[in-house]
Amino acid sequence: MSTVFSHVRARVAALLPGRTDLTEVRRDPRRDLLAGLTVAIVALPLALGFGVSSGLGAEAGLATAVVAGAIAAVFGGSNLQVSGPTGAMTVVLVPIVGEYGPTGVLTVGLMAGVLLVALAVLRAGRYMRYIPAPVVEGFTLGIACVIGLQQVPNALGVPKPEGDRVLVVTWRAVEEFATSPNWTALGFAVAVAVVMLVGARWRPTVPFSILAVITATVVAQSARLDAAKPIGDLPSGLPLPSLSFLDLGSLGTLLAPAVAVAALAALESLLSASVADGMTVGQQHDPDRELFGQGLANIAAPLFGGVPATGAIARTAVNVRTGAGSRLASLTHAAVLAIIVFAAAPLVSKIPLAALAGVLLATAIRMVEVGSLKAMAKATRSDALILALTALATLALDLVYAVIIGLVVAGGLALRAVAKQARFDQVPLDRGNHSVEEHALLAEHIVAYRIDGPLFFAAAHRFLLELTEVADVRVVILRMSRVSTMDATGALVLKDAVQKLHRRGILVLASGIRAGQRQVLDSVGALELLRHDSQEYATTPDAIRAARHHLETAGVLPALPPTSSPHSPARKACDEHFPLHPARGRLLRRSGPMAAGAQHPGAADVRAAGSDHGAPGEACVGV
Repeated sequence: MSTVFSHVRARVAALLPGRTDLTEVRRDPRRDLLAGLTVAIVALPLALGFGVSSGLGAEAGLATAVVAGAIAAVFGGSNLQVSGPTGAMTVVLVPIVGEYGPTGVLTVGLMAGVLLVALAVLRAGRYMRYIPAPVVEGFTLGIACVIGLQQVPNALGVPKPEGDRVLVVTWRAVEEFATSPNWTALGFAVAVAVVMLVGARWRPTVPFSILAVITATVVAQSARLDAAKPIGDLPSGLPLPSLSFLDLGSLGTLLAPAVAVAALAALESLLSASVADGMTVGQQHDPDRELFGQGLANIAAPLFGGVPATGAIARTAVNVRTGAGSRLASLTHAAVLAIIVFAAAPLVSKIPLAALAGVLLATAIRMVEVGSLKAMAKATRSDALILALTALATLALDLVYAVIIGLVVAGGLALRAVAKQARFDQVPLDRGNHSVEEHALLAEHIVAYRIDGPLFFAAAHRFLLELTEVADVRVVILRMSRVSTMDATGALVLKDAVQKLHRRGILVLASGIRAGQRQVLDSVGALELLRHDSQEYATTPDAIRAARHHLETAGVLPALPPTSSPHSPARKACDEHFPLHPARGRLLRRSGPMAAGAQHPGAADVRAAGSDHGAPGEACVGV
């Protein structure tokens, strides 16, 4: 037990910040401070908007951005990652709020944080890289659609209708707007979104989101536009940390949502960190440490009333583009937001909800990379199918089911593609030292097949069925040196085929069985069936010699002369006096009449070389 604890302690120690992090922070602090300030300006409306969308309010979004952003910056595995509330997480949280209430969301966040720390200790971060690109693209497209639809009630200035499905809620909001339209709210939302989208193309480095929100707030307050409903009162500071929301009796019920939140946090955070690495030179995140940092951030955020957090791709991209080089920039972003919470809460509370809806609508539109979607759709039909299914499942179901569906479909199509690579072909027997006549005679009774590629559950049944249909042969040789992998299903199907051939009196030999394949074959009892006289054959010629011996023993073929080498005296004598005909084999009688009792020239030499008795030329059979 002490060994286990020491092992876990060593793994946790490896996940903690080190001296290298401090060195990076000291490299160019001025540039990092400027990048952090820029990211904070961009993050403020997003934090407020996602807090409102989650159902816990704008204060929850700010608390998450400050607390989770700071802790993930210190303990995370990326120098450039910016963490906080995100649209993808909001999509998952909305139904949890509807079913379990705000306290349920806080408990789910705490449990998800513990799960993320456990995943980090188990070094599970490296496995997230195996998620296929079409799943990620479809997931992102679906999230963008859901985020955009979630903003429709605030953008239209109508109360949020009841309902769990975003499509249903959106439709009801549109119906409510048609009954009593609020053109003021719609105007603010559209104006903010247009300013952000056009401004991003015109001057990408200018934070048009905060400028548009400030302008909308000033206009709404100056003109006293009551139709533009503001955020409402915000606390002037963070609440004291508390576990009063925790209900131990509900932990079992909330486990499934917690697993979903942890999976999403891991997926989005590692994806965001990978994007940041790709935008820079010389940066490489530690996936296990990133999970550890996100886990601690999600444990701490609920204590201050915050929602679950993840790495934020959009804010991370801004961080990189503005020149960040260390985690000081992310820490600065959290500090600036904390100052805003304490000093400017009354001003922030005046921001119209429709303006925040416009920010998130523009964010959703910018999440969709049209060029990437087109490239993925044109790549293969399988990639296009996976992308479309994942996006539709995200929109119609939820994110976790969408990812599961995408992975299952991608895995099935990948197995199908791998199975198609498996080949089962009949190949000619190696000529070796056999004569033309003997080789033809062997080919009448022996057939060889070569198995290429994987012999596993998705491929075995397809071609081993052909093996059982072999007819008019005495021996089947399986050349298995090119079998790349084999599982128990493949070995069992092979065993079944061999047993069927044995019942028909056909001997099955195998050559080139690898060590790893031998273990699988032996475990299901197939290896012994592929042996002859308890022998295995490393090469195909060895298996052919064993097959020849079996046919000789069965009386199907005549016994091979002791010396049948092309350079032996017997072979030379046979070739000289009884030549090989290309179509009829060795001519054991010369054409034309011969005197009674006369011998063929050289027959004595042939008899001396190959046999001490029998008719002239008899020793040349099979030579």
